[in-house]
Amino acid sequence: MKIKEEWKYDLDKNSVQIKKVHDTSGIEHRARVLRDTIGEEQKGSEHKLVGTIPTALIAQWIQEAGIDWSDNMAVQEVVKRKILSGEFDKFRVWKGKY
Repeated sequence: MKIKEEWKYDLDKNSVQIKKVHDTSGIEHRARVLRDTIGEEQKGSEHKLVGTIPTALIAQWIQEAGIDWSDNMAVQEVVKRKILSGEFDKFRVWKGKY
């Protein structure tokens, strides 16, 4: 959830910088509850709930990777790489590899 947004205009560069601050505690809590509820015991091998990731974070990953939202395969690869890196374990529900 976005809690703050700051706009700064740089006269020298003639550009606008936007700084957004998000609170992810609600999504972290949801991931923890899902992990405790279903966690590793998800039935079936076809579909698993790997995690719950804030859209703002995915947007940041996509921007860092320099890809477009419409490139579904590239977005899936970026999300997979980031979620399996271990850096974002607080958003993981299922701890397996995929």
